[in-house]
Amino acid sequence: MDGRSTGDVTRRGVLTSGGTALGLALAGCTGGGSSGGEGGSNGSDGSDGGGSADSYTVEMEPVGEVEFESVPETWVANNGSWADMGVALGYEPPEALWLTDRYHTQYYEEIPNVSVDTSGMTDLYQDGVSKELFYELDADVHVIDPNFLLNRYDGWKQTDVDEIRENVGPFFGNSIFSRGYEWHNYQYYTLYGAFEKLSQAFQREERYEAFATLHEEFQGRIEEIVPPEGDRPEVAVLWADGDRPETFLPYLINEGTSFKQWRDLGVRDALAQSDVEDFHSSRGQIDYEKLLEVDPDVLLLRGQEAKTASEFRETVVSFMEGHDVASSLSAVENGEVYRGGPLYQGPITNLVLTERAARQVYGVEEELFERERVSEIVAG
Repeated sequence: MDGRSTGDVTRRGVLTSGGTALGLALAGCTGGGSSGGEGGSNGSDGSDGGGSADSYTVEMEPVGEVEFESVPETWVANNGSWADMGVALGYEPPEALWLTDRYHTQYYEEIPNVSVDTSGMTDLYQDGVSKELFYELDADVHVIDPNFLLNRYDGWKQTDVDEIRENVGPFFGNSIFSRGYEWHNYQYYTLYGAFEKLSQAFQREERYEAFATLHEEFQGRIEEIVPPEGDRPEVAVLWADGDRPETFLPYLINEGTSFKQWRDLGVRDALAQSDVEDFHSSRGQIDYEKLLEVDPDVLLLRGQEAKTASEFRETVVSFMEGHDVASSLSAVENGEVYRGGPLYQGPITNLVLTERAARQVYGVEEELFERERVSEIVAG
């Protein structure tokens, strides 16, 4: 966090203000047609407000107004939150993500006729972030917050962002998954606020509206199952590596999109009531002795999404049950240790993860949303 770029600095470098400079900035978005990333036949059709030869602009912090001369066909994204939004809009998945192994596509197995193969995707982060890789990918739009590049990786400067913007394609994104970054001093978006912006960029507003309606109904069902505050468990969200974790990265539940399911379910944050600092701000970790001081009712472990529920129990939970200190934790004694969900979630994965979370902390057994309806919205 070297402070080289605030929101205002990035706004001067990344924002486009019309005219000739904009045409250069969107060189990757100037091709004719309106195929919208689905090989043409299912592109941005009239039913979703696309297909027009006219240019259009979409405004988003911190990049401001970005003009698109046609609907983007190819794209790269920061993470699985944005990738899932694209899938929800009926788009082909992005060609690259920051780390593809953190895009957990197994959640789509619950949705009929929706699947994503990440085997052909490129990792943007490969022991650093190569500017040349952006040229090789040659994407029409980069759904990445440029401030993430500037503040998280020493190799990137504002001139590099400007170069990619001018020679390849614009940046269009916001680091929504966490509220813990000191450099993020501009507007955050909710999951659906960001989703709406992407739907405007991809000219798929009707799919967004359909998901927003479904989400509102889903929230109503969630409200019905959440018990009174005094009956809700105290939970701790931690990152745990491997099968035999000894230390953990602590995450305090905040307004970032990665905690949406836990906020919606109204759980109480045990770490927030302690002196443990959030990992995003402290970069620190805690051990079992510290965790025993907090002693939450439920442990929610991130970094374990590649495992099935049974694999998680047979490895991580089994290890904790046999550990000298961990075995004394209330959550371990009572069988309340679960996979805590990924860092990134979009509109589809949030539905799946929230329903799973409701089963974990409240014992809900019924389905809380219609899988077939999700599939129909994705199909347009």
